[in-house]
Amino acid sequence: MPNPALLAALAAHAAEDDRAARFPAASLALLHQEGLLALTTPARWGGGGAGLARAAKVVAAVGGACASTGLILAMQLIQQHLMADDPTWPLAVREMLGSSAVADGALVNTLRTEAALGAPTRGGLPETVARPCAEGWRLSGRKIYCTGLPGLRWLLVWARTEETAPRCGYFLVVAGSPGLRQVPAWDHLGLRASASQDLVLEDVPVPAAHAGELRPPAGWAALPDALLAWHALLPAAVYCGVAGAARNWVLGFLRARTPTALGAPLASLPRVQEAVGGIEELRLANARLLASACAAVDAGAAPPGREVNLLKVTLAENAVRLVEQCAALAGNHAMARRNPLERHWRDVLCARVHTPHADAARLMAGRAVLEQYPS
Repeated sequence: MPNPALLAALAAHAAEDDRAARFPAASLALLHQEGLLALTTPARWGGGGAGLARAAKVVAAVGGACASTGLILAMQLIQQHLMADDPTWPLAVREMLGSSAVADGALVNTLRTEAALGAPTRGGLPETVARPCAEGWRLSGRKIYCTGLPGLRWLLVWARTEETAPRCGYFLVVAGSPGLRQVPAWDHLGLRASASQDLVLEDVPVPAAHAGELRPPAGWAALPDALLAWHALLPAAVYCGVAGAARNWVLGFLRARTPTALGAPLASLPRVQEAVGGIEELRLANARLLASACAAVDAGAAPPGREVNLLKVTLAENAVRLVEQCAALAGNHAMARRNPLERHWRDVLCARVHTPHADAARLMAGRAVLEQYPS
């Protein structure tokens, strides 16, 4: 777990970074100093070699201090883990990615979403195109919601090839390459410091070795359960952390707040105690669900994809409900920007927009159950 002094420092930066919609560079520098940006990088390259359970605990703690920093960290840890052992990428490329995280805290993230495409998991071809050339490929297109974009060194860009039968895959682009242009389009209710800007690619050169496996679009439909679990559960851990921070704040508020008409702290009221019990119900359920699922993944027994999808939806909805209940107990104080609960309330709503989305997860699960149920 991150030490309390580190978490306090992250929390101290969080409000100002949120208000200014400023990339949390100082907070990420602190994470690098503690080796956390290479937490899931293999030990053979100097990283922490952590599995999903440990990564989720760290991400939840960081997310409770600053949700934007926590999400950027989650994306970093996902890619560092998944890329390290992906044989479809050259070993030299994987080692370069991992070693740069250890030495410099170099950040990586996937850039998939496009305005016309929407969520890539719902199907459709990306408009970002990769054209073959002498040195490898040239990429052109526009990506949106690029989490942590100002601080990324490595950009894993989802694109299709310009072929009669297009193939899709990831292309590793180095930040600062010719033809890249960031557009400051991020103006969001929550996660304001995540700096999830747009990226325009105009004939960007990509070496042949920086192209991952290219498959027909249908070839990406069924992904390994463990891969899906990392993508679904680690972002969910961010919002479990946000919910925990909201809970901690409201507990302090209830114990300290003593209305003159009551003559005792709000925490002494039975109805308040019952409401706090409901908050604990959600918190403990999420803690157990997340820990159990992560342990299964680390043990090589990842839950089936459709089960992971439902777990993510449950974790997200529980986190949102928990913070909403905290806000109901705090009343006007929950809406005051001087209190962190206001930021936690905005940030936790973003849990719902990460894939898998609730409707898609429930449709997949419901269809499977009905097909398998005996006639």
